[in-house]
Amino acid sequence: MTPVLLFLLLSLMSRTVFSAPPNAADEDPDLESMDISEILETANKGLDSREFPDGDIRVNRKRNAVPCTARGCKWPKSRWSRYVYIPVRISWSFSRAERNVIIRSLVSFYRSTCIRFRWRSYQRDYLSFYPGTGCWSYLGRQGGRQLISLQKRGCVYTRTVQHEVLHALGFHHEQVRSDRDQHVSILYQNIQPGRAHNFRKVATNNLGTPYDYNSVMHYGRFAFSKNRQPTIIPKPNANAVIGRASRMSANDIKRVNILYQCSESKLKTRFSELLSETITHSS
Repeated sequence: MTPVLLFLLLSLMSRTVFSAPPNAADEDPDLESMDISEILETANKGLDSREFPDGDIRVNRKRNAVPCTARGCKWPKSRWSRYVYIPVRISWSFSRAERNVIIRSLVSFYRSTCIRFRWRSYQRDYLSFYPGTGCWSYLGRQGGRQLISLQKRGCVYTRTVQHEVLHALGFHHEQVRSDRDQHVSILYQNIQPGRAHNFRKVATNNLGTPYDYNSVMHYGRFAFSKNRQPTIIPKPNANAVIGRASRMSANDIKRVNILYQCSESKLKTRFSELLSETITHSS
């Protein structure tokens, strides 16, 4: 690529992605009072629990439902660099502002992880973001065109995009961790009929990281409540704040780096380098 073409490409990126106006929904005062589980619950009311036994994680009937730290569901690291390059497509059915929210959310992984997203060209395995019904993703790399649904007017927020991408990278919800009973109590008597499947415990590999009330993957205190009473109570401090993350936590980032064997000492990237490695090819 010639220096002139590279300069024009980076200039275009800086105008159309990094300087784009934020999604108006991110400024909605009602959103500030909602936690991630409330956003997901509202958007996913019509989803079939047989297809979504873990809330916003869709079942792939062709693959075993094993924890995604198992072999074969991680996205591969490049042989020629320290990064994990994941091809993506973003539907043009999203508005320009919505596409920019999604792109910014993807680029947020660049600051502290070795995950990098690129426009899909010829690659067989890729993530395809589209405005479907509800907010949902598959768990880990599935192979082929892998959908992530971000419903318009309900799912296109930074926290929701990060949440669904973390599922696609292989991560479960925090409150279903194998060690969750040491850190929270699930009050099944307060859960809506037919919604208890959202709280089923999974045999996760926790990668040596602590339980995190501040994870963007943690549901809120009143998730799927039928009576406005808590369904999740932290312990030993029952008053601890849970499920209020608006962005990935330090632990969320650490887990990505452990699972994908990122070298944190090499992840400080200059802005110009970040621009050249971000989604720089037109889709």
